[in-house]
Amino acid sequence: MKKWLMMMLAAALMIGVLAGCGARSQQSGGSTEGSSSEGQATDEKIIIKFSHVVAENTPKGQAAQMFKELAEEYTNGKVEVQVFPNSQLYTDEDVLAAVQQNNVQLAAPSTSVVTKLYPQWTLFDLPFIFKDEANVQAAMESPEIGGKLFTMLEEQNLLGLAMWDNGFKQTHSNKAVRMPEDFKGQKLRVMSSKVLEAQFHAVGANPTPMAFGEVYSALEQGVIDGGENTLSNVYSQKMHEVQKYLTMSNHGYLGYAVITNADFWNGLPEDVRASLEKALNETTTWVRENSARVNNEQLELIKQAGTTEIIELTEEEKQAWVDAMTTIYADFEGEIGKDLIDAAKALW
Repeated sequence: MKKWLMMMLAAALMIGVLAGCGARSQQSGGSTEGSSSEGQATDEKIIIKFSHVVAENTPKGQAAQMFKELAEEYTNGKVEVQVFPNSQLYTDEDVLAAVQQNNVQLAAPSTSVVTKLYPQWTLFDLPFIFKDEANVQAAMESPEIGGKLFTMLEEQNLLGLAMWDNGFKQTHSNKAVRMPEDFKGQKLRVMSSKVLEAQFHAVGANPTPMAFGEVYSALEQGVIDGGENTLSNVYSQKMHEVQKYLTMSNHGYLGYAVITNADFWNGLPEDVRASLEKALNETTTWVRENSARVNNEQLELIKQAGTTEIIELTEEEKQAWVDAMTTIYADFEGEIGKDLIDAAKALW
């Protein structure tokens, strides 16, 4: 991904989408106290606000903190990164508009959020479309998938800088789920995504779109019966304390697109931008190497809590999920693009 991403960023700089990148007030973020023209060094501190919705001990939360530390180190203090976790500033539903308006300069929303702008990104929501994290990384490094999807963002004054893994989603519920028919009638939380809704409709469940920050209380109060999420999100939000069962289904990928405001990024002094790219590349490598470790560690903590029964699927049970859920692929070929679906399937 780094090779084509650097080429894409260089091309964006050549064509220049730099209007309004001069003076910005310190209060609005992404700012210096004075003004500077593109590519010129400045001694004034640049504030970067980084908004995300998860806890600090998740892969994304740890990556955001790592990026902050590296960015400030590599820019010799020219940049201050202010990280706002747990939806302190914006929910996933609002953050892309905030980036477009330069109210925050960095966000890492789930790929489902990006589908509101470009339905082609719904590719990442398809159940069982990716085999593992390495398969996802291969997809993001390919011009046919990653290159195409990130290039689209430029039309909305956004730049896609990286993809951070959170891992694969498991199913949590107050009813044991082993076979597709076990979903019947269950009210399950999903992110706002037509694909995720269709995925659970296919097995007879009642999908309920809901903001991430509302899930724990909804589970606790019985408003919903369960949902899907990565182990780190289940543990960090204490969902396992109010759920009786956790099925290790690995049925869908959850990743985050690191996105910035194009005008802001392109208007940074060249030395600062190069240092930030270095910090981001190192952070992305760390996420790729450590997201699975974080999820595995938190699975052990869930087991130790003793509040949730862990269900491991047999190969036959897993195949029944695949057979039931992948029937939705044909319904979304027009929206996602058959070329993207076929390119992802070809990577298996």
